[in-house]
Amino acid sequence: MDGVDLDAVTSAVLTGSRLLVAIATRSPSSVEDRVTLPRFRMLVVLAGHGETKLVTMAEPLNVNPSTAMRMADRLAASNLIVRRTSPSNRRESLMCLTSAGRRLVDEATALRTPPRVVVDAQNLTFCDSTGLSVLTAALNTIEAAAGQPVIGGTHHRLARILKITGSDRRLRLHPTVESAVEHLTAIEK
Repeated sequence: MDGVDLDAVTSAVLTGSRLLVAIATRSPSSVEDRVTLPRFRMLVVLAGHGETKLVTMAEPLNVNPSTAMRMADRLAASNLIVRRTSPSNRRESLMCLTSAGRRLVDEATALRTPPRVVVDAQNLTFCDSTGLSVLTAALNTIEAAAGQPVIGGTHHRLARILKITGSDRRLRLHPTVESAVEHLTAIEK
């Protein structure tokens, strides 16, 4: 990666990480008094997958099946999930959210209205295929966590690369950071 300013890349990654942490911590704080963060993660996974086998729940949570079982026991005791025996295999346990569990997840995720993000590209002077790959990955991560980013300070070379790759169709490009901020301010009104 010749010509890459590693300090600038490191700074950008750290800034993106701080953004993701800020977004991620907004909603769980509203449920901390009712359920622990790992149990809340289980509720969120259940909300996304619907009725799920207990043994398959451990993998997306990155815990052992026995840990997932203890988490499920506590959530069932709190009336946030329902566990039942699978009709096709009596050794398997299925679980799903109760209405109280669904309400808790909905309340917490409603607080996660993502901030608008302006990516400052003013100092991006060179972008080869590796740089474009890194930029695309970073923008995808920002989009997943914070909504569609707007790119400000897009000079003609970067705009041309984004147009050639078709990336300009899903990104809003602005010639200056100020015009990008004005665009987001107009959307919020």
